[in-house]
Amino acid sequence: MQSRRFHRLSRFRKNKRLLRERLRQRIFFRDRVVPEMMENPRVLVLTGAGISAESGIRTFRAADGLWEEHRVEDVATPEGFARNPALVQTFYNVRRQQLQQPEIQPNAAHLALAKLEEALGDRFLLVTQNIDNLHERAGNRNIIHMHGELLKVRCSQSGQILEWDGDVMPEDKCHCCQFPAPLRPHVVWFGEMPLGMDEIYMALSMADIFIAIGTSGHVYPAAGFVHEAKLHGAHTVETES
Repeated sequence: MQSRRFHRLSRFRKNKRLLRERLRQRIFFRDRVVPEMMENPRVLVLTGAGISAESGIRTFRAADGLWEEHRVEDVATPEGFARNPALVQTFYNVRRQQLQQPEIQPNAAHLALAKLEEALGDRFLLVTQNIDNLHERAGNRNIIHMHGELLKVRCSQSGQILEWDGDVMPEDKCHCCQFPAPLRPHVVWFGEMPLGMDEIYMALSMADIFIAIGTSGHVYPAAGFVHEAKLHGAHTVETES
């Protein structure tokens, strides 16, 4: 009996040491993010819908998400826009209105990333899959919106991008071309190429640390970023928002 009790005590102490070490490592990355042994690291952060969900932004794939109300083919494809532009504009108008509600504010994760950029300067790049402006409102400036931006529209003919914080009506036209063309949301739809990919892959090849926050890691090309970063020798950290 005494031998068994000693064995349990020894195992408990060993597990306690392991737990303490794991907690120390997690706290180290949580508080410092960048290991001290690295001098002037280049950090690339990828954020997804999870980080904005904490601020009250509805996501697409949640149980009560936006795809429960609309078919993706109808509101998030070039074909859907050609078929029913009024439906598509209404869908994004509602999202634009929601984003500008007073209760929708950057959360602690947004603010932490702004502080990280402030500390690292041009050695920091934020790539986001989100089309809201919560990162900018938190203070981030070195950002690539790979899926576009909700508070912008673009000419469906020339591609010229315009700032736009109100509703877009089907009759609204871009007058930058010889013949006025319809405006469309400045959002990457299914079947379209994400934005800034050359710059993103260049940054991945140079990153010392790659951090993914609030993204499922299932949708390409973003799902391949962690492997690309590892291929070039980066340390990788994946975490919930």
